[in-house]
Parts: sequence; C-alpha cells; structure tokens
Amino acid sequence: MVSEAPPFWWTKADWRAWGLSPFSFLYGEIAGRRMARSHRASVPVPVICVGNFTVGGAGKTPTAIALARAAKEKGLKPGFLSRGYGGSIDVTTVVDPAHHRAEAVGDEALLLCRETLTVISRARVDGARKLVEEGVDVIIMDDGFQSARLTLDFALVVIDTVRGIGNGHLVPGGPVRAPLAEQMRQLSAILKVGSGTAADTLVRQAARAGKQVYVATLKPRPNTAVAGRALLAFAGIADPEKFYRTVKQVGGLIIGKRAFPDHHYFTEDEIADLLDDAARESLTLVTTAKDAVRLTGHHGRMEELAEAVRVVEVDMAFDDPQAPGKIIDTAIANFRERRIKEGAGRKT
Repeated sequence: MVSEAPPFWWTKADWRAWGLSPFSFLYGEIAGRRMARSHRASVPVPVICVGNFTVGGAGKTPTAIALARAAKEKGLKPGFLSRGYGGSIDVTTVVDPAHHRAEAVGDEALLLCRETLTVISRARVDGARKLVEEGVDVIIMDDGFQSARLTLDFALVVIDTVRGIGNGHLVPGGPVRAPLAEQMRQLSAILKVGSGTAADTLVRQAARAGKQVYVATLKPRPNTAVAGRALLAFAGIADPEKFYRTVKQVGGLIIGKRAFPDHHYFTEDEIADLLDDAARESLTLVTTAKDAVRLTGHHGRMEELAEAVRVVEVDMAFDDPQAPGKIIDTAIANFRERRIKEGAGRKT
C-alpha cells in the first residue's frame, strides 16, 4: 500500500491519473479478488471493521474509539485490533503504553490503547485470536476492510466529505483501495464525516443499495492553551489542512504551518527547526494527538518538543448519539446469526 498520497490524487483526474490507468486496472483486479475471497477465518466474538474507501485518513481512529466507548457503556469488554502501521514489531503484541513507543507499535496503536486493550499484528487473524485469549467481548478492527482475512460482522466505512474519494481512480493513479462496486457490496454502513459535498455521490449510491448511512462530525475538545494564541501548527497526518481547520475551530491563530508525511517520525533537524522557529517568533507549538504520541518516550530536543507542544484532541460526534450503540447491537446480532450458520455447517 502506498504510504504517502501524492497531491494529484485529490484533484480532478489529469494526465498522471489516466497515464497510470493500466496499473490501476491491474491493482484493482488483484484487490477486488482479494476482497471477494470466500474463505475467511472465524473467531468466537463479534468483529467490527472500521475502514475507508481510500488511502489516507478519514477519521477511522476516532470512530473506532467512539465504538469502543459505546461497547463499554453496554458492559462489554472491547479490544482494538491494529496492524501497527509504522511500527517495527512484526509479531502479535499486546500494546503497553508504559513500555512501547510509536517506533515499535505505531502511532495509532498508542492512541487506541489509551481507551482499551489493543493488539497489533501483521496477521490480523492471529491478532484477533490473541484478543479472544485476553477475554474481549467484541473486536474493533482499525482499518483492514479491503484486506481482511477475518469474517466481519459489521463493516463501517468512513468517508470524509471534503476530500471524498479524490480523483476516483484506483491506486496508483488515485487513492481508491479496491473497486468501488466490491467495496460497496461488502460494507455494512457508511459514516459520512463533515458537511462537505464530495461524498454525496457515494452516499446516494449506498442508500440506493439499502446500506445504512450515518452522519458525524469531528469535534475538537475545548483547549484554553490554544484559544487566542499565536501558533506554529505542525502535523504529520494524511490531511494536514483538516488539522489546521480544527485548530481554528478552537480559536487558535495560526501564524506558521509545517506539514509532514503521514506517520512521519521527526528528525533532529526538523525538531530543532520547530523549536527554534517558535521561539524566534514567540509562537506556541500545536499538533495532533497522533503526532504527539510519536514524540513521547524520548530525550533531548524531542523531549523538549513533547513538553512544549499543545495538543488538539478530537472526538467523533455522531448526529444520532445512539448510532454507535446501534452498530454494536447490529454486530452482535450478525455474529449470533453467523455462529448459528457455522454450527449448522459443521453438522452437515
């Protein structure tokens, strides 16, 4: 999978997208067949996947956290399953925030483990089985919709309404991860995030196909350390502009910006530049929660940056506050139906 989305993916398709169309076709054939595989591993707890149509962020992690909170409100023990993207550990591992750094387990896993038990695994089937061993009642898988080798009881696909699916082309000519028809066939529901119009076509398509459509907004938490201050904002996420808009929502005054690739690990020179530029201009440094966890557990100037930076946290706020709970209930019902069918299949 491409780790950094080139800018032309998010504009109207041009000669670059069309020139890469033969490769996109081949990629789509492989991805579509992988998604359509009939044999998938089964685990004895409900599995919810939070994915998106495209490469890059759409709000999967805060969505997964919202679902975990809803599960806990129902008295369940949820567990997160992550691939540990960007981390060096290649064995199935229970994430321990007291001992693991982002370089080992990935930044998203460190965010998720603040909420509940989190397992990383390159092989998601092994990770799911580990979560079952740890006693979870429901597995929430962060990403992996297109490549899941697990039987999914609910697949929620998140789409950002500002960027949508970009130019609509498959990788490498665009950001789409697999043929849209196959993705639409396998998803259970769409979560439309924000008030833009870029997702309208897909939302209408989903509605015509009888798929549930939920609506939500990324809501920043009030932050008095940012409101009214002159800021140097930096972010290493898929869509830094989304973060800058969020900072403005909490009243921050962005004077300087620094954008880095998604999941970026900052070099000593980059850290020094951020600290020195902020000091010279009398600016407060501000970043995302995902960037902040990549700064923790270090020494020297990185530790200095971690202490100096202010973090803007966000939550996924569903228009229907009961929606996360409904998703949990539906996944459990689908799981029970699946287990009955599996039992019947074993008898025959």
